[in-house]
Amino acid sequence: MFTDKVQGLGWPAVRAHSAHLFHRGNHVFPAGLTRSTVEKDPIPIYLARGEGAYVWDEDDNRLLDLNNNFTTLIHGHGFEPVIDVVERVLKTGTCFANPTEHEIALAELLVSRIPAIDRVRFVNSGTEAVMFAVKAARAYTRRSTIVRFTGAYHGAYDWAEAGQGGTVTDTGRPKLGYPGAPPAVADNVIVLDFNDAAGIEQAIVPRAGDIAAILIDPTPSRAGLLHPTPEFVAAVSAVALKYDILLIADEVLNLRQGFAGASARYGLEPDLITVGKIIGGGFPIGAIGGRADVMAVFGVDDKTPLVSQGGTFSANPVSMVAGKAAMDALTVEAFDRLERLGDRVRTGLTEAALKRNAPFSVSGVASLFRVHPRKAAPVNSSSATMTPAEAVTMRALSRHFLASGILLPFGAAACLSTPMTDADVDTVIDTFDDFLEKNSHMAWEEQQ
Repeated sequence: MFTDKVQGLGWPAVRAHSAHLFHRGNHVFPAGLTRSTVEKDPIPIYLARGEGAYVWDEDDNRLLDLNNNFTTLIHGHGFEPVIDVVERVLKTGTCFANPTEHEIALAELLVSRIPAIDRVRFVNSGTEAVMFAVKAARAYTRRSTIVRFTGAYHGAYDWAEAGQGGTVTDTGRPKLGYPGAPPAVADNVIVLDFNDAAGIEQAIVPRAGDIAAILIDPTPSRAGLLHPTPEFVAAVSAVALKYDILLIADEVLNLRQGFAGASARYGLEPDLITVGKIIGGGFPIGAIGGRADVMAVFGVDDKTPLVSQGGTFSANPVSMVAGKAAMDALTVEAFDRLERLGDRVRTGLTEAALKRNAPFSVSGVASLFRVHPRKAAPVNSSSATMTPAEAVTMRALSRHFLASGILLPFGAAACLSTPMTDADVDTVIDTFDDFLEKNSHMAWEEQQ
């Protein structure tokens, strides 16, 4: 039987129902799943419910959730203020062809809170937000080329994912996201190294007249949650201003860094900003915001817009009220508490590794953290890429956390949520220390 085969690969019998569901999924989905980002080891864990900082799988195993749907659920699961407003709005209608007051309320909150936003448009995902921000920049500047940085994930739009891994073809062009993508996409994307303050202007000058925007994630997660240096932020800003290039800050993930987001934290002043995840309260959402004159490409009075942007479910009442409730609860005090917990977990994990002279380091900021299987934390995207041996180590770490009742993302950012406690954080630290103790026989020195 399929279940027996999976258990033979090391899948525990305590998750037999997940094995059964994956068997069913393989009859209806390519590779058994409908999202390629879902982790499998060797199959996925199917979840039945969530409450606060915890989830329960289909076999009723309780797990501390450090994934939170890829950093989306900043309030964890089943957040009562969101449940209350969604229950009320469900009875009045879930989506309309006409606008509602709910979209104005959430937009007013974003405009009042995020310095870069004068005007905003809602979409249904982060990918859509980046796509329309790129289109807006092109329409406003009448230019085509986009500059992006290695190691950052900006969704599935062709021009946003070209060169995503930092790899280039043998001709020096950015590698496209999939076979058959139009080769011309690579002609309009320039890929640069994050934090290379000295090299950015030199790389941009030859094509400055055709560059519409610099697309930047202030703290790229897939590159190891790198922090931008002040020199890099200053160089990017100066080059953009000098050559009339727009700055697009992708904060779909990193808005959770603080009350006003990541750009404000690092002194970046973007012309456009994309946000999502936490602004939807657990429901599908994305948004493009920015300067009023740039956002005018989406429409001015009754004139035909330069960029037509719609979406059947954009600004639907459910996402709007859920997002407003979630964001209202994210006060300055709530962010300060999350940052304190984040500092606690990063410090505790780092001290555990140092105590045992183990080849691990920790990066992150605010409520985000990543464990790296090497002594020094990444300084660029290439140093965030795991070797095969390091991937084996990280897989062992993830399995140890799972056996201890914790979902630790593999090769992605882990995150905290507001219902987490100091005790939860201590459990994470103790579990990591336990892993190091039980694996102290490993030749750490050889893996440095």
